[in-house]
Amino acid sequence: MATNEKLIEVLNDLVHINNDRIKGYEKAADESKATDIDLQAFFLKLADDSRKHVSKLTEHINSLGGEATNDTTNMGKIYRVWMDVKAAFTGQDRHAILTSCEYGEDAAQRAYRDALASDAEMTADTRQLITAQQSDLKAAHDAVKKYRDMHQAVHS
Repeated sequence: MATNEKLIEVLNDLVHINNDRIKGYEKAADESKATDIDLQAFFLKLADDSRKHVSKLTEHINSLGGEATNDTTNMGKIYRVWMDVKAAFTGQDRHAILTSCEYGEDAAQRAYRDALASDAEMTADTRQLITAQQSDLKAAHDAVKKYRDMHQAVHS
């Protein structure tokens, strides 16, 4: 069972980062709804993507005999970056929001890299699940960066 416990911990770390993404992007969508309808829809899609990731991770954790967390990561580690994302919304500046979101996406990429590099034994199916989600999050990161860069180019 020790093998599964380590893997369950790794997978729950990924659940945490996705729960943080959901909260961060829901906040971003709420803060951008008055002025940036395009961003609002984009942020809601990213939150929904993380809900799907959490669902798949939860199924996998359950199949290993574990219990998935439903918490965010207020307690620390690299996931605190979403707190920075939430703090950026006070000014409702599009560039600042997108920059903070990109920073959060960088943290998500680190979490997935750490999961893949962990010493937890994982099957090919587990590795495939993590790799596929990491790829989705990389696409989200690149899209956030593109929005940010486009905004910066227009306002330069």
